[in-house]
Amino acid sequence: MSEIKNICVYCASSPQIAPVYFEAAERLGYLLAEKGINLIDGAGKVGLMGCLNNTVLAAGGTVTGVIPRFMVERGWHHSGLTQLMETETMHERKELMAKMSDAVIALPGGCGTMEELLEIITWKQLGIYDKPIVILNTCGFYNPLIEMLEKAIGQHFMRREHEALWEIAFTPDEAVNLCCTIPLWNKEIRKFAEV
Repeated sequence: MSEIKNICVYCASSPQIAPVYFEAAERLGYLLAEKGINLIDGAGKVGLMGCLNNTVLAAGGTVTGVIPRFMVERGWHHSGLTQLMETETMHERKELMAKMSDAVIALPGGCGTMEELLEIITWKQLGIYDKPIVILNTCGFYNPLIEMLEKAIGQHFMRREHEALWEIAFTPDEAVNLCCTIPLWNKEIRKFAEV
């Protein structure tokens, strides 16, 4: 287990979602700031990402935002972050966010959020990423995805051992605690991908 200094958070940029999701994002932001954990995210200024960024900063924490240049040119970025890192592509963005992080938390979100989550789970399965991945299942949002992953395991598209690639939290407090207590993944398990 390594010390958690940076947590990457995947989350929605939509501002039209239910207040309960914003409440969870605010609580997570407060916890990260309180514990002195730097937030790494996609540098957005609206939706859960904007809420999370604003909460961390207001509580005295730090935020590293990573965003492709074309999004900056469109003004989609939060202009008050501690650090803003521009990339050329979305692929570079995701790779850099993962590389800098000590753990990942996925809040509810749309295609982009779910794509990021499934990609980092795949990287962990292949031994590319060995750090904690936590799905924050606010109001059961991720139940269908978790059910789909269980179905993939049950029908042998994945091994039962792969169920340990991610952990599920139901509150922001539980999510941060899991990030700080889950041991690093054994990369040798990547051999299962060969079968």
